[in-house]
Amino acid sequence: MAKTGAQLSRTHSSERQGRSGLLKRVTCSVVAALVAASASVPANAQGRVAVVRDAEIETLLKDYAKPVLQAAGLSANRVDIVLVNDRSFNAFVNGQRIFVNTGALMQAVVPNEIIGVLAHEAGHLAGGHQQRLREQLAAARTMAIVGGLLGAGAIAAGSISGNSGGARAGGALITATPGLAQRSLLSYRRSEEMNADQAAARYLDATGQSIRGMLTTFQRFSQSLSLSGVQVDQYQISHPLPRERIALLEELARKSRHYDATDPLPLQRRHNLMRAKIAAYTGGAQAVARLFPNDRVSLAARYGEAIATDLAGNSAASLQKMDALLREAPKNPYFHEFRGEVLLKLRKNDEAIKAFSTAAKLDRAKSPLIRARLGFALVTSGKPGNMSRAIDELRAAIQAEPDNFNAYRHLSQAYGITGDVGNAELVMAEGNFRAGNTRDAQVFAARALQRLPKGSPGALRASDILTVGN
Repeated sequence: MAKTGAQLSRTHSSERQGRSGLLKRVTCSVVAALVAASASVPANAQGRVAVVRDAEIETLLKDYAKPVLQAAGLSANRVDIVLVNDRSFNAFVNGQRIFVNTGALMQAVVPNEIIGVLAHEAGHLAGGHQQRLREQLAAARTMAIVGGLLGAGAIAAGSISGNSGGARAGGALITATPGLAQRSLLSYRRSEEMNADQAAARYLDATGQSIRGMLTTFQRFSQSLSLSGVQVDQYQISHPLPRERIALLEELARKSRHYDATDPLPLQRRHNLMRAKIAAYTGGAQAVARLFPNDRVSLAARYGEAIATDLAGNSAASLQKMDALLREAPKNPYFHEFRGEVLLKLRKNDEAIKAFSTAAKLDRAKSPLIRARLGFALVTSGKPGNMSRAIDELRAAIQAEPDNFNAYRHLSQAYGITGDVGNAELVMAEGNFRAGNTRDAQVFAARALQRLPKGSPGALRASDILTVGN
């Protein structure tokens, strides 16, 4: 077991009370309010979010999402699901990506709860809500600017006539306008959330799945709000109040033909394994024990315990626990994958290579993450005879996921071990270029050009990186 959103800082001018100065202040004020309210991207995404990569969890979420995305008329291959390292129960969309917090995965007891969340986010994507949100932002800004001009005019008129009441009225208008614009936008956002809920219910019904998970999720939200003792102003939030959404979902549930449908047992088992893994990585053995208070014998409980044992520094004991799990589930690719990680820590590279190879063979999703880890194990063996295979695995991983910077680093090491320094430098140039590290990319590209044959494909690519960087 690592997106966007604007951040705006308000600028304060000196005592210039001219019309342009007032307009700047009004515009900054309303844009700040709208940015805070805008969202498909929540507050914790107004900047960088901590993205987590894991082959097992990503594959499971893709399996959850595929039916509802198809029902929504969206291509599952064009929508990425990204894990966010955050303990809160949340999900959001940005571009063609659905971001899901690890906290949501931990708290969801059954797969249907997460499937309902994914269906809701698919409703936002299918409804084009992000594009319409941008249009609403533009309209709200216009409202704020017009209000600001009227307020500035009132102040100017009051000042010329010596009427202090007119100046006060103008000041009130300037203060009120951003609030009116914000409330208009928030009302729009609430309607879009309700629309996404209704769309999600349609997708779930079309795929023979229950709406019960969505209902459970919002009942949980409602309970947490009531326990907090906070009085919520429904006009100051972008999502409908939980009780409103619960009422809507209850009405939709009564109409659903599949309300009593349950998740298939194999899917529930995979869900439990995912929750155990997250619990172990985020809270160690204690978190795993809390997650399974009356269960010490299931695969999920023991999987979490094995991971927690390794993270606590006892990799040898963890290996024994993983071996026991594999005797019961020898075809689970992710058990082999984690066993490979433990073996790497124990400096048993040959065995680690075998474990990752088995994981890659059994992985029906063909995750590039597993192939990248296999390539890394081959590189860390330090054996020149393993480098050709390491290069093949790492290049395949990069082809599938061109933004995996670690894979570039390990591929560069593999080339270096073979003595191919030119390609080692070129790979690092490419990796840094992809990562947006333009200066480093240029440095490595210049080095590569000194070693690669003139006119070769590698030399041309290095030259391109230098040209684009300039």
